Amino acid sequence: MIGHPEMVENHQSARNRPPVQYAVRFTDRATHYLTVDARFPSDGEAEAELFLPVWTPGSYLIREYARNIEPISPPGGFSKTSKNRWRVKANDAGVVVFSYRVYCREMSVRTNWAEDSFALINGAPTFITSARWLDVPHDVQLELPPHWKTAVSGLTETGRHCFRAENYDALVDSPILCGNPSLYEFRVDEIPHFLANEGDHGVWDGPRSAADAEKIVRQYREMWGCLPYSKYLFLNLLTEASGGLEHRNSTVLMTSRWAARSRKSYLSWLNLVSHEFFHVWNVKRLRPAELGPFNYEAENYTRSLWIAEGLTAYYTPLTVRRAGLSTTEEFLADLSEDINTLQSTPGRFAQSAEQASWDAWIKLYRPDENSINSTISYYTKGAVVGWLLDAAIRHATGGEKSLDDVMQAAYSRYSGERGFETGQFKALASEIAGVSLDEFFRSAVESTEELDYAAALEWFGLRFKDPEPDSKASIGCATRVDHGRLIVTKVPRDAPAAAAGINADDEILAIGDFRVRADQLSKRLECYKPGERVSMLLARRDVLMRVDLTLGEEPKRWALEVRPDTTDSQRHNLARWLGL
Repeated sequence: MIGHPEMVENHQSARNRPPVQYAVRFTDRATHYLTVDARFPSDGEAEAELFLPVWTPGSYLIREYARNIEPISPPGGFSKTSKNRWRVKANDAGVVVFSYRVYCREMSVRTNWAEDSFALINGAPTFITSARWLDVPHDVQLELPPHWKTAVSGLTETGRHCFRAENYDALVDSPILCGNPSLYEFRVDEIPHFLANEGDHGVWDGPRSAADAEKIVRQYREMWGCLPYSKYLFLNLLTEASGGLEHRNSTVLMTSRWAARSRKSYLSWLNLVSHEFFHVWNVKRLRPAELGPFNYEAENYTRSLWIAEGLTAYYTPLTVRRAGLSTTEEFLADLSEDINTLQSTPGRFAQSAEQASWDAWIKLYRPDENSINSTISYYTKGAVVGWLLDAAIRHATGGEKSLDDVMQAAYSRYSGERGFETGQFKALASEIAGVSLDEFFRSAVESTEELDYAAALEWFGLRFKDPEPDSKASIGCATRVDHGRLIVTKVPRDAPAAAAGINADDEILAIGDFRVRADQLSKRLECYKPGERVSMLLARRDVLMRVDLTLGEEPKRWALEVRPDTTDSQRHNLARWLGL
């Protein structure tokens, strides 16, 4: 719900008004356009102020959706008052009618796509409305092309290709997939679930993926104790794109149609399913207080995304393991990747998990060559903190309680309309643990101090693998091959490359007097040892230059493994954690 004064003023009267109505046509789908005819009750007023959101919940960046809107009627009956607002005159019948075209050619889970074979419609970038009518029902009628047979959405179906949202929030929170997707249904607690695969072309394994999605649903049903919806849809777009976005009773997933053909890529898809489905509880119902009522026209700041997204990221591969869809080694590899990413990011000393959450609007979705030095991801650090928090609670309670209990209690206590404050969540964790976790949260979440892994490793009987006996030499920067050129992309702070003055976008030409081919840097560095002093030939904006550099060691890999000398108690702790 939006936080505008005009909405609050008209909250009660809005419930007695007729619905806002949209008719959506796809006649220009081949050029990626859809047309919307919107009708609003005017309440006898001569004009209405309409707006389109500038962002969508779950993706914390101002995306300026209005850039894809082209008003087409009524001629002379409207004027634009800001980047995303229009003032529209009522017609002779006393109804505000506004028709517009929407350009739909951004293949992502938070935008729109339309072509001859299918369309994905997201609410925020599509449906213009008024702050005065956010509480009234919003009806959508789709005029599908003859060769499209299906339109699926989490919205309530009121007729053939017709849907109703109870209010504007529900409309924004319910994407619509139109076309001819392959539909697979399964039921849990007699509640229908649908996996809608668009673009499988006989390559994607539909029955297997639906059966595995059901296992994940059942595992979360067991953890949370309920399924808080009457139907759920996995809108699975096999479009060679990537990403996922959560909604109240649906999710949009994007992957490759070939992902089911390899173990690694299929596990990534299962993790995506697990992550977005966990949001049914954590975020969509158990949410930070700042994330609702929504202001769709400005940033909505919170320090709790390490809870909303980070803890979700922690449970993502853990639940896939608990559902029996991955091995212990595969799960530990996923957790290790988060730890390794965090520990190899100098930005962990510049930004805390809470700061990363607050700055999501300007940093997470806009990375640059220096992001590795100035930021961390609240997904990544939140996942690692989740593991350490889970271990701390288990240790404090002798294994009787866990982070599962905290999440369940938080859902019971704070999943109402108000949401939770960050301090309330922290206090609840201490309550469940039976000891104060204030110092844990101060160090792990509020500060930029290094995380302490010792207690968690000891509780679960884990260790980090020993490094390779012969460490390899490293320049200490990331590179890419660009049309046969070896280009520096990132220079971590305090790495040898940074000390030598190497910059992002420099081209590496030679080490000493010998040319380095673009695809041979790693092999060439095998000829050197850490600590050796070398001269490097670079090109910076086509100017040749030499720098002296002392080679360092390849960064440590933080890879978890089960200790060979685990005790019976540690094996028991590990088994309970993994649901074995």
